[in-house]
Amino acid sequence: MHVVLLSGSPSQRSRGELLLDYARDYLERRGIAVSLIRVRDFAAEELLHARFDSAAVRDLQAAVGLADGLIVATPVYKASFSGALKVLLDLLPERVLSDKVVLPVVSGGSPAHLLAVDYALKPVLSALKAQEVLTGVFAVDAQIAYPEGEQPARFADELVERLDESLDDLLAALIRRSGSLEVRLPHDRPEQVRRSL
Repeated sequence: MHVVLLSGSPSQRSRGELLLDYARDYLERRGIAVSLIRVRDFAAEELLHARFDSAAVRDLQAAVGLADGLIVATPVYKASFSGALKVLLDLLPERVLSDKVVLPVVSGGSPAHLLAVDYALKPVLSALKAQEVLTGVFAVDAQIAYPEGEQPARFADELVERLDESLDDLLAALIRRSGSLEVRLPHDRPEQVRRSL
């Protein structure tokens, strides 16, 4: 099984990517192949001029097309997901998510932006014919601390619980859809990501 992690943050320093790092660790410890695609790694001309013929866009389409699942991470800007992510999603074929499990992961300054997941991001994922979009995770910025020196990123305990539940749901959906039970279960969780803020 293979899951694509799609980062919609144009920033080098991104809470969404810290959440994707957590998801990567969770999935890889269970034997799931993972690849990361970041919107900021695309040339602006490819995105803004919708260069469907560029190698990077073709690679994006192929990676998402072949994946079993997709985790989409985005910050909330102006009560919606990032415009750069929208441009990237516009480059995907219309039915590309028809047989995928999709987990949205959103970070924002306050819980007031919680509905951005349901009212902004999920309709776009539905337009790409996603049949199974999981509930998703909304993280308040204060629940995520950036790494400092040798210290890894830290997440609030409540956020870790919700991440684990959502990733458990993703894994169950992947297994159900593939009919495979060949998934490793880890014996422990890394202490570095369990430290509370």
